[in-house]
Amino acid sequence: MELKKPLKISDLIRELRQQLDLSQEKFAAKLGVSLRTVNRWENGSTVPSQMALKLIEEMLQKMGEPGKRLLNEYLLKAEQQEDS
Repeated sequence: MELKKPLKISDLIRELRQQLDLSQEKFAAKLGVSLRTVNRWENGSTVPSQMALKLIEEMLQKMGEPGKRLLNEYLLKAEQQEDS
C-alpha cells in the first residue's frame, strides 16, 4: 500500500520550474502568463488553462527522462484518483 501523497498540478508545476532552474517570473514569461498566475498555480488557488497545460506538457517532453518521470507520475496519480 502506497502512502505517498498524490502529486497535485501545483506540485508538478513547482517541480518542473525548479528543475528548469527558473524563477516564477521567468517561468511565467516562457508560458506567456503573469508572475501572479504562476504563483496562484503553485499555491493551488487556481489551475492552468488547457493551453497552458499543453505548453507545460511540451516543456516536460523536451526535458527528456526527468520530464517523462514527472509527467508519468502526475498522470498516473491523476488517473488513479479518477478511478477511485
